[in-house]
Amino acid sequence: MATISKPDNPESNPRVKAVFDDIRATRGSDFINNIWRYLAFDPPLLEQMWQEVKDVMATPSELDPLTKEMIYIAVSVANSCTYCTHSHTASAKAKGMTDAQHADLMRVITAAAKTNHLVTSMQVPVDPEFDTDA
Repeated sequence: MATISKPDNPESNPRVKAVFDDIRATRGSDFINNIWRYLAFDPPLLEQMWQEVKDVMATPSELDPLTKEMIYIAVSVANSCTYCTHSHTASAKAKGMTDAQHADLMRVITAAAKTNHLVTSMQVPVDPEFDTDA
């Protein structure tokens, strides 16, 4: 259950409508997903979050769009965010992620989680070769 109520008519607020219109234009789709609809309860927060996500995920950079989505999936899994895991898996598939790539991603996430827990539980010191501050 959500901790806030989704606004009934969010686009009646001009600030929200402007963000939703930008989401539509950026994505080339009329679909506005729930995270943005719920964030519309606070237009300044909606604007801030959309700008940050747009800057990272929709602006060309050194990482290709599929790689960005796959990283987002991994971080969402690590943070136990079911919503983001689902939405970014759908987005990755729309950007061409194959079933084989998805399976490989799950293997990487699983291996990283296991070794992270082992190293954390044993408090293994960082090798001097990996310590960039040394």
